[in-house]
Amino acid sequence: MKLLHNYFLLCFLLISIIPSYSQKEKSKEFKVDFEKFTLKNGLQVILHVDRSDPVVAVALTSHVGSAREKVGRTGFAHLFEHLLFLESENLGKGGLDKMSARIGGEGANGSTSRDRTNYFQTVPKDALEKMIWAEADKLGYFINTVTDPVLAKEKQVVKNEKRQSYDNKPYGNTFSVISKNLYPTTHPYNWDVIGSLEDLQNATLEDVKSFYNRWYVPNNVTLTIAGDFDVNQTKIWVEKYFGEIKRGEAIPKMEKQAVTLAETKKLYYEDNFARLPQLTLTWPSVYEYHPDSYALEVLATYLSTGKKAPLYQSLVEDKKLTDAVALYQYNSEIAGQYMLSVTAFEKTNLNEVMDGINQGFKEFEAKGISEQDLNRIKAGQETAFYTNLSSVLGKGFQLAQYEIFAGDPGYITQDVKNILAVTPADVMRVYEKYIKGKHFVATSFVPKGEANLALKGSVLATVVEEKIVDGKEDAFDASVAATYQKTPSSFDRSVEPEYGESPDVKLPTVWKNNLSSGLKLIGIENHEVPLTQFLLQIKGGMLLEEKNKIGVSNMLAELMTKGTKNKTPEELENAIESLGATIKAYATDEGIFISGNSLAKNYSATMALVEEIIMQPRWDLKEFDLIKQSTLSTIQQQKAEPNSIAKNEFKKLIYGKESILSHNRIGEEQTLKNISIDDLKKFYAANSSPSVSIFQIVGAVSQNEVTKSLASLNKNWKAKKVIIPAVKTPDGIANSKIYFYDVPGAKQSVIRIGYLALAATDADFYPAEIMNYRLGGGGFASQLTQELREGKGYTYGIGSSFSGSTNKGAFVIGSGVRSNITFESVSLIKEIVENYGKKFKDNDLEVTKGYLIKSNARAFETLGAKLGMLYDISNYNYPNDYAKKQEDIVKNTSISDIKRLSEKYLNADKMIYLIVGDAATQLKKLEEIGFGKPILLNESVTK
Repeated sequence: MKLLHNYFLLCFLLISIIPSYSQKEKSKEFKVDFEKFTLKNGLQVILHVDRSDPVVAVALTSHVGSAREKVGRTGFAHLFEHLLFLESENLGKGGLDKMSARIGGEGANGSTSRDRTNYFQTVPKDALEKMIWAEADKLGYFINTVTDPVLAKEKQVVKNEKRQSYDNKPYGNTFSVISKNLYPTTHPYNWDVIGSLEDLQNATLEDVKSFYNRWYVPNNVTLTIAGDFDVNQTKIWVEKYFGEIKRGEAIPKMEKQAVTLAETKKLYYEDNFARLPQLTLTWPSVYEYHPDSYALEVLATYLSTGKKAPLYQSLVEDKKLTDAVALYQYNSEIAGQYMLSVTAFEKTNLNEVMDGINQGFKEFEAKGISEQDLNRIKAGQETAFYTNLSSVLGKGFQLAQYEIFAGDPGYITQDVKNILAVTPADVMRVYEKYIKGKHFVATSFVPKGEANLALKGSVLATVVEEKIVDGKEDAFDASVAATYQKTPSSFDRSVEPEYGESPDVKLPTVWKNNLSSGLKLIGIENHEVPLTQFLLQIKGGMLLEEKNKIGVSNMLAELMTKGTKNKTPEELENAIESLGATIKAYATDEGIFISGNSLAKNYSATMALVEEIIMQPRWDLKEFDLIKQSTLSTIQQQKAEPNSIAKNEFKKLIYGKESILSHNRIGEEQTLKNISIDDLKKFYAANSSPSVSIFQIVGAVSQNEVTKSLASLNKNWKAKKVIIPAVKTPDGIANSKIYFYDVPGAKQSVIRIGYLALAATDADFYPAEIMNYRLGGGGFASQLTQELREGKGYTYGIGSSFSGSTNKGAFVIGSGVRSNITFESVSLIKEIVENYGKKFKDNDLEVTKGYLIKSNARAFETLGAKLGMLYDISNYNYPNDYAKKQEDIVKNTSISDIKRLSEKYLNADKMIYLIVGDAATQLKKLEEIGFGKPILLNESVTK
């Protein structure tokens, strides 16, 4: 999350660069106004009013992250990110998650960085007082509910998160190795935010409570509220619920602790899950808001992003060692680091990559950056800024960020001055000050048995790998209720506040038009931000491919934005970026899509480039070869990544060999060998037609302007007959079977359970989604999460869903569980599914209806959400007001309906069970599930 915040922040700096924009010929200043006040106990409160949608975002940010921890007691800040959702004195056990479901919230969530922990949620405006009450309970009336069983269970959840996010994925331990070698042991950035599993296991209840009481106090917390609310009433509620929480001890300021390296450190590690070598270089850098951080950001973008970037030219274009280069700064409160990462092609020696990096640096040293390129980078930042302000939560995050780390939500003025002041000379100056000739930490993460690919002089990195042994985890009973004396209050906090006035939910107005070429248009005019977002869909995709050449449409989509007949790849890229626009192309199983966004003032110019991309393909052979190599590398890496393995193997099992949809859309190694650039040309010539295309657009542009912008494309894009074949679907599953894919040494087992179920156009599709909400579609409100995560601590996350298009899609239950409880997890999932309809009660229906109806208030808040609405309408023939009609379906759903649907669509004895994990320890026991001997899908690996 910290890296994401830095990206948002950079975009946010540009708020004052464009002080006004044209909206129907009227100039309107774009501002993010706020009001800040402080309670007597030290709580900082920031309010921002935005009445564009009937929703409110509430964020509680505590100025405590892993940097406040001590050696031997790490991971506490992140642990509390988990604990604070479980229970508080007045909401009760699971109270916040249960309330979130009832009020139609998007789901309470949180994140932890080195320097802060935040808790956030967007809810319908009528639930604001409930949220303020709940957040106050979290801050002042929580810690008594944490008991030894609660702590023991949540330790298991955090361990599962570490296994999933670090230990069971390629390059997962890279950041840990860097931190331990960049920062001395006395520096608070020396350890991972998630902490040490050993420290976590050794943590006592007294340790945990002491940490909370020190840092979770009003004078170390910022409350941000953004959205549609009454300011005066909100102030009264904040004072009522937060005012009597006691102030804590004074919070010491975190002093800046810049680091220097006395020598360059080179380390390597043979990664069990990597199939490609990866080199990462990390230099000591600057803290957040340091004057040099602005020029360093420009430097990172210029050196690595785009066709003319020096590092891209040397590593991708010239040496052909990789398909991409990543360079970014990771700035935190007291120090920072500058990171360059390259994942090379298979068998590439990383010393060659290092030579390519040095070549790129020399190129930059000789030429520097031009004013034109500097302005091009800023244009992209402007568009990204507006995009990130399209939600009230995004605005709230930024205000809190400024308050905590700059001391003022209005720090934006100085921030903008700093970014605007960057010159080409500044960019060269920071390069020479922080990068050129400076010591760094180099990590070479290479596949098992390929240490010879590491940088010369590298020493083996220390990586602590957890040993998972059956029966060695702590036992606990999560059902035991905590007993404690309630914290005194001046009023009865156990009474949940009433709802406010119900929001008036208005669906966006949708317009449609069919052009003479057959191209269908659908759009929503919206002037909340001066942006447009669009999606041009060309139906077909993999459905139109030959089985021996799977991957053609994916490669075609990739190639479409790599130049045009009259523009080189670099020239097209510069043309797009100079407009502050983005244009991307990608393929799915059922189509090719060109997506983009732009400032409204540059919409027509952006669409002219889209037309050029469609009508004047370049067919650049050099780019084709690069795309082919890049795709091959992706396929190779997928074969080692457990979640990718599960996704690809599950498709094969549910669709069967005869269906085109059983394939990985990017292809296989053999099918890629069969594909030439002529195959892409033939596919384009046969299947690119306005007759099977839909243009969807949302933003500050009218129907007339959109139609006018497409007039030339409509005239020149000739329609042709494209027949999309019917998809072959297998017969239903007679009896469940268990399939196992062996990944030796896996710390987790990835589980996929399901079958081929429904199309989105089926009458039962939405009713089935309603039925699934309490099973696994409702996050923490779902039974799967409550029992496997909250009840047992088996997993970090689990869910279930129905997917479909005009073709049948899968019902799937997915999770990653600790490997030594694979059997127990599968057994419990099977039991929950078997009993779901039988045990569905009035309360389950009430929670389901409450969430699905009330969540409509925030369903179409962002441009992206509105674009999704248009996609459903245009592809599935839904009526324009389908959201209202679905609301009626929810209101009329009965328990008997749920029981009927679950009986029809949730038969645990007619599903496919796939486990990707360590066969040596987990395969045999799965026979006890009762579905016979598991079928090993990659038996040769085990033998």
